[in-house]
Amino acid sequence: MGDAPEGRTTYACIVAERVGHATEDAPPVDPDAVQVAYRTHRARRRARVEHRRRVKRAGLRFWVVLVALLGAGVVLTVTLWREIQQLFGL
Repeated sequence: MGDAPEGRTTYACIVAERVGHATEDAPPVDPDAVQVAYRTHRARRRARVEHRRRVKRAGLRFWVVLVALLGAGVVLTVTLWREIQQLFGL
């Protein structure tokens, strides 16, 4: 199925020839580009990990502050209730 009759060139052969010629004309690879890309991806990964840590810490801080405020509210309510009972003799 992949073979063409003699004398005829298939589209795949033409494309393959073009690709072969294109690689010969490719510009040289910058040796520093690999290191720059490595450092960039490493920095992005580090930033992503640090972001996750900050989000976890922020959630923990939220719950600690919420519990502390609720505790302070309960203490204040109980204290006020006792003072009101003493003042009005309930």
